[in-house]
Amino acid sequence: MPFQAHDTTNNALTNEQHQLPALASQTTKDNPWPVSMLSSKYASAVDRWPAAWVSGQVHQINARRAGQVYMTLRDNDSPTQMDVVFFGAPAYEAARFQQGDLVVVHGKANIYQPRTSLSLRADEIHHVGRGGLMEQIEQLRKKLKGEGLFDDSRKVEIPHFPHKIGLICAPGARAEGDVITNARLRWPSIEFETKHVHVQGPQCPPEVITAIAELDADITVDVIVVARGGGAFEDLIGFSDEGVVRAAANCVTPLVSAIGHEDDWTLIDLAADLRASTPTDAAKRIVPDIREEMALVAEARRRSFEAVQRKIDVEHQRLSAYSNRPSLTHPQTILDKPLQFVADARLRIQTAMNFMTADATSTIDRLHATLTALSPQSTLNRGYAVIQSTDGTVIDSSSVLTVGDSISITLKSGSVHADVSEILP
Repeated sequence: MPFQAHDTTNNALTNEQHQLPALASQTTKDNPWPVSMLSSKYASAVDRWPAAWVSGQVHQINARRAGQVYMTLRDNDSPTQMDVVFFGAPAYEAARFQQGDLVVVHGKANIYQPRTSLSLRADEIHHVGRGGLMEQIEQLRKKLKGEGLFDDSRKVEIPHFPHKIGLICAPGARAEGDVITNARLRWPSIEFETKHVHVQGPQCPPEVITAIAELDADITVDVIVVARGGGAFEDLIGFSDEGVVRAAANCVTPLVSAIGHEDDWTLIDLAADLRASTPTDAAKRIVPDIREEMALVAEARRRSFEAVQRKIDVEHQRLSAYSNRPSLTHPQTILDKPLQFVADARLRIQTAMNFMTADATSTIDRLHATLTALSPQSTLNRGYAVIQSTDGTVIDSSSVLTVGDSISITLKSGSVHADVSEILP
């Protein structure tokens, strides 16, 4: 049936003519109360309720807005829950509390009429301890921390370029789509090996432990992601199981926990190599963005090209400087200095030789003069003669001769042979 607009003027006249019942017991099928009127009646009734003190365990808390805190308070011994709101100064006090705290709250019941929702508007809150389940988890946390399962030294670095991701999640869960879709948007070639498990209830821990072991044994898996969407604290309790935490801590393959939302926490977060606030955050943190990587490659190529170009420019300037040198423009000038050196050396050698020759000539002349002066020929030249016997012995006394001896007389020029005919004293 097509929608038809109503005339508001006629409606107003009708409401004036139509008297609404004053009491709920007076309403009928033909004369009911509007929703807003019933909500107003509820609000009026609740306003008459007295304020009260109530104790319980902080099940959920939202303190993201300044001056406003929305809290779900749960009975410590049953699943009964109640919404509690804080405004103004009490909100700043309530913001200090966290999930699992046992508290005592003072407040007054309040109806939020637009939704007819009942809540406790609190004006005071006090801490009295920890809830039973939270206390158990805290004791387990201390135990495992004491064993060193949460130490930074055990953490393994997430590979920058994983080839295959092992994903542990519920079948058909939104967390699976969040991880796969966001990872492939960032890095299209990424591969997945998915293990579907229960993510709450008694089947959760053993199935998660088995899935971690199987993916850790797969050498093609580079990183493991354990993912689950948000939920109540009790829904996430399986990921605080001691066996699950030990399996995560002992996993050789880098393991990422992506359980719940940013405000949720489990013990597997402490044992994991990386804790992601959401499954989407996990996808963004374990694979690089192809656009960012391409930009980095382009920037590296640009810097490399500029570096090479600068090197080429420097070498080009150096070659230009070399080509303008006189040794290259007039190659013969290369020989100028060596030729001058050779000429100077020849001159020095010639001078030295002339000096040595002159000195030697002077020495020879001097020795020649000395020899000439001492030579027997000089004596002969002065008119003297040398007399020798036939055997060549120089005769310097007549006593060694006898008449008839043959002698040789050497003169200035030529020689004479004679026989001794007379010897004078």
